[in-house]
Amino acid sequence: MTDYVLQGLIKKRAQIAGELAGMHETVSRLLKDLEHVDATIRIVAPDYEVEGIAPKMFRPPDDWSKRGQMSRMILSILRVAKEPMTTREIAMKMILERGLATDVKMLKLMTKRCASSLRDMREKGRAVSDGSGGMYQTWEIAR
Repeated sequence: MTDYVLQGLIKKRAQIAGELAGMHETVSRLLKDLEHVDATIRIVAPDYEVEGIAPKMFRPPDDWSKRGQMSRMILSILRVAKEPMTTREIAMKMILERGLATDVKMLKLMTKRCASSLRDMREKGRAVSDGSGGMYQTWEIAR
């Protein structure tokens, strides 16, 4: 039994070490890119204090979803809808289906995301809107 455990631990360690090596390469590349941008700023504006630029941190939201999940969910909501739905109605339905917090802030965020996804679907010919503009236009599946 210890052979299986040992083999599993060795495999896991190799996986973690590989990820760590990849992260080191990414950090090294980002540092070089940062040095190049800093040098370019110094050429354009020699008096500018580059070190004073605050880093902009990326934090994915708590409700971060996997790629394409939102589009699939929107399309499934529109498929079962009896009549065209507004962007806000679609967003509210998504919040309820995903079990997210039903507060005003979340509704605004999901409405914006739904609107963006729906515009993308309209460009691809998957959804159509009434063309009234704004975030509360009505949407349905393209036929």
